[in-house]
Amino acid sequence: MTDPSKVKLSHTQRAAYVYIRQSTPGQVEHNRESTARQYALADRAYQLGWPKEQVVIVDEDLGLSGSSIDKRSGFTRLTSEVALAPVGIVLGLEVSRLARNNADWYRLLELCGVTDTLIGDNHGVYHPALFNDRLLLGLKGTMSEAELHIIRARLDGGIRNKAARGELRRGLPVGLVWGEQDGEVLFHPDEAVTSAIRAVFERFAEFGSARRVWLWFRSEGLSFPLQTTPAGMPGPIRWVTPTYTALHHILTNPVYAGAYTYGKTSYERYIDEHGAVRKRIRHLPMDQWAVLIPDHHPGFIDWATFQANQARLDSNTRPKPHQSGGAVREGSALLQGLITCGHCGRRLHVHYRGRNSAPGYHCAGKDLVAGRGVYCLNVGGMVIEQAVVRSFLEAITPAAIEAVRLSVEQLASNHDAALSQWRLEVERARYEAERAERRYRSVEPENRLVARGLEAEWEKRLRDLTAAEAELRRREQQRPKTLDAEQLRRIQMLGSDIGQVWNAATTTDRDRKELLRTLLEEVILNLKRAEGHAHLTLRWRDHGAGCPCLAIQAHGATYRRRYDLAATPSGGSLSR
Repeated sequence: MTDPSKVKLSHTQRAAYVYIRQSTPGQVEHNRESTARQYALADRAYQLGWPKEQVVIVDEDLGLSGSSIDKRSGFTRLTSEVALAPVGIVLGLEVSRLARNNADWYRLLELCGVTDTLIGDNHGVYHPALFNDRLLLGLKGTMSEAELHIIRARLDGGIRNKAARGELRRGLPVGLVWGEQDGEVLFHPDEAVTSAIRAVFERFAEFGSARRVWLWFRSEGLSFPLQTTPAGMPGPIRWVTPTYTALHHILTNPVYAGAYTYGKTSYERYIDEHGAVRKRIRHLPMDQWAVLIPDHHPGFIDWATFQANQARLDSNTRPKPHQSGGAVREGSALLQGLITCGHCGRRLHVHYRGRNSAPGYHCAGKDLVAGRGVYCLNVGGMVIEQAVVRSFLEAITPAAIEAVRLSVEQLASNHDAALSQWRLEVERARYEAERAERRYRSVEPENRLVARGLEAEWEKRLRDLTAAEAELRRREQQRPKTLDAEQLRRIQMLGSDIGQVWNAATTTDRDRKELLRTLLEEVILNLKRAEGHAHLTLRWRDHGAGCPCLAIQAHGATYRRRYDLAATPSGGSLSR
């Protein structure tokens, strides 16, 4: 098998190809001895009888893995040359340099056997057309592929075992850093960073929408921390304009809830429209994560709050045909996303008609009537909304005073949250200005080139500090004043009639929709045109007995109430 006499004149008259490959750029840079041994195979070709001008070096694949021919242009060129029969021998340091995949290896062996091409390594010369040589080369290829599998299995096993204990150190999102102990995760030492992260969760608890949280940051002119340091270690923080993607990532990342996770994604191979093999990342559902350790480290929120936030974010997406929900959108239709068809269970769609754009509701399901499609349900919405609002106000009136008081406190809290962020911004700008001053004063006066640059940087930091202080003073002047006893008494009088608040010009349709959703889960509408009636079923949310909003229980009502409303045949007007 290793007899050099296998080299015939028919082989030496053709070219000798020396294939050189290293798996990674790091190996090319550091494992230079292996690269030198592969280039030395050219001397092996000279010893076997090939002249120097017929030795071809194929080294395009340096730094590429041998697990596949994908992107290995050198191996592809080698295979093509073997198929065209101008190659007398293929030299490689070992089988693993040529291929780590049996499909690629056996394809090369088959071509070499057909075209009478030899294969040589550091142990000898083989002829793939001979059974014994083919058997040995096939065994070497199998061992090379198995070796790669064993190495990968060992590495993956060690990684997964460490991840199962919550000690595998991977990149942490901004606001969290690794501690000195194994698996220890701490808050970022910069108070401004952690304060910005907490503001995201506080505002989401109030608004219930990631987009509205983003709009609040933009309206207040606040910046957001961005950390690019690998492995989550404390490093330079850049303050940038917040993006929706960054805030949504914070709300959906379980690490902020104190959980350690591993294996949230999987890699898949597929063939694209051009026939190329590609890889993609697929995000797995939570029940398929490899590791999930709640309460692994202190979090900005607890695990129960995180799960509630995910449910709220999911409900904000466009619901499916037979589901209610969805984020509050623009428009005057108060029951948008809440009202469903009592006949087929579909979520009703909203439409606007007339010169005043009066809202109406219709079901997308159609029935055949006289050979044409007719909506399952199509009704005007103004009187239906009035009946629902009247029931809602009756239920919430006992808690109205408390709700108005809390809304006033929430307004002040929102303003204080923005002020705290601006105070931290001023503190950070003052530190940067003092730091620039120290750097300027530490430079030698004779070094004018450096001094001028440091002086310009100092002046820029001073301008940033002045602008931040001016903005802070402006916002402090706009802070709502503390309510005195007379103002609280007037608020209590206003709260006793929540209808005035509901009908006030300053209350927007979006505010009314948000109020309805605090108690209403679903409104089911059954329109009975033949009887001239509409039947409404109001399904209330269960907030728990401790919730002050559960004024429904004070009325002795259950979570379901039914209303029979007289309707005209056209469905345009209804009465209690």
